[in-house]
Amino acid sequence: MIELQNVTLAYQAEAAALYNINLTIDKGEFVFITGPSGAGKSSLLRLLYGALEPTTGQVLVDGHNVSHLKPSQVPLLRRSIGVVFQDFKLLQNRTVFENVAITLEVLGWGRADIGKKTMAILKKVGIEAKYGQFPQLLSGGEQQRVALARALVNDPKILLADEPTGNLDEANKDLILSVFNEANIRGTTVVVATHDKRLIEQSHKRLVTLNKGEFVEQAHIE
Repeated sequence: MIELQNVTLAYQAEAAALYNINLTIDKGEFVFITGPSGAGKSSLLRLLYGALEPTTGQVLVDGHNVSHLKPSQVPLLRRSIGVVFQDFKLLQNRTVFENVAITLEVLGWGRADIGKKTMAILKKVGIEAKYGQFPQLLSGGEQQRVALARALVNDPKILLADEPTGNLDEANKDLILSVFNEANIRGTTVVVATHDKRLIEQSHKRLVTLNKGEFVEQAHIE
């Protein structure tokens, strides 16, 4: 499902360097990527959805060689990938409902199905009561859950999440982990970059550790 072959990323604006990264993530796998700030976690995720191009090496995602995609081909790849950004990237002039529904609108869903599916995922992440509000009226944790709902509403093949529990209290962290696990059980390949040791320890999933742009450890947490 995901493969990085001898990938190096030179320093770019807002992107940490990566050095000779080799990584394979199987279809349906759940992987945590951890490491200190500046280790390259976010840069690695950005390579996977085509926001960055490697300086050298190959990035293969869902049958696509991301390294060779033309800019016009990237949106097609992203239709199969849900992304939870660290800074949320919510549309400030759209309501919570509209921020999530837009994913399905782009895919050509009918209005009734969009409404049903959008409200269902908002309920799943515990934010359905805020469906008519605008992002600036929400707390950081609420915005984070809207971003997660948007990433998952179309049941993507791949979910990429960058520090998805950073603004959440313990109860909502447990909720988000259960949502990740449920998506993974349904077949979604899940890749989460996080500092959250509790989240990692509770999950019992594969752990990849980065430091200064290099892999230092891969393990399964028992």
